[in-house]
Amino acid sequence: MRKHYDFSNSRPNPYANRQKKQITIRIDEDTIAYFKNMAEEKGIPYQGLINLYLRECAQSQRDLKLQWQ
Repeated sequence: MRKHYDFSNSRPNPYANRQKKQITIRIDEDTIAYFKNMAEEKGIPYQGLINLYLRECAQSQRDLKLQWQ
């Protein structure tokens, strides 16, 4: 390793605003199994599939209809 690095010509990461943030979320086991099965069929990781679904919901501003019984 060098003792000194020159960052004078560096620039901000253009993809920094698209980075993902790690969170902890509680999801029912049957919901996770649903996404895992679908992800296996599609050939992508289930966490990525959940992210794609949530992104689609956010972009379309989908509203959740709740009915308490």
